[in-house]
Amino acid sequence: MPATTKSNFQLVSNGILNENPIFRLALSMCPAVGISTSVMNGILLGIAVLFVQVFSSCTIAAIKDYIHPRIRIPTYTLTIATWVTVIDLVLAAYMPAAYKEMGIFVKLIVAFAIITMRLETFACKNSVQASFWDGIGMGFGFMFGMMALGLVRELLGMGTILGYDVLGFRPLLFFVLPAAGFFCVGLMMGLFNYIELTYNRKKKGT
Repeated sequence: MPATTKSNFQLVSNGILNENPIFRLALSMCPAVGISTSVMNGILLGIAVLFVQVFSSCTIAAIKDYIHPRIRIPTYTLTIATWVTVIDLVLAAYMPAAYKEMGIFVKLIVAFAIITMRLETFACKNSVQASFWDGIGMGFGFMFGMMALGLVRELLGMGTILGYDVLGFRPLLFFVLPAAGFFCVGLMMGLFNYIELTYNRKKKGT
């Protein structure tokens, strides 16, 4: 991928829509399936991934000229691990309740394919500024996906939104179980792609 010519807005919207990590690229499925049981979980993990993505992208963009091609993947991993450690310690210190619920998934951010992929395909070929906005787009795209899944699963599984009772009963407890994660991801991925396909057809006038 050559250096991008996209505007900041295009870089952000690309991560949220065209290359959404969950619904378009089908990356980082582990948290999408395992922890997207509520909107709050999606928000908290989304913030953590946004932080790591942005700072990792900016770091690699800043030092890309000094990274030997043979050690680029280990360099990416060490960079991601550094920023994951930072957010892990911050959450443990200031948000212990949330950290207790999703602590293992915060540590697993090191292995999230979406972050490594963006460092390899974008940050190592573009400026710090472009990488910053690309990281923002990818981070918010991941957060959007997690929140959308969390909204559906929390509402249908517990009858609540952000912990507030909305329906007054629990429609289908199945939706908060791990197996339902695959079901919801598949359906929402299909819906997301259908909407984009329909939009593109209308745009082309076909």
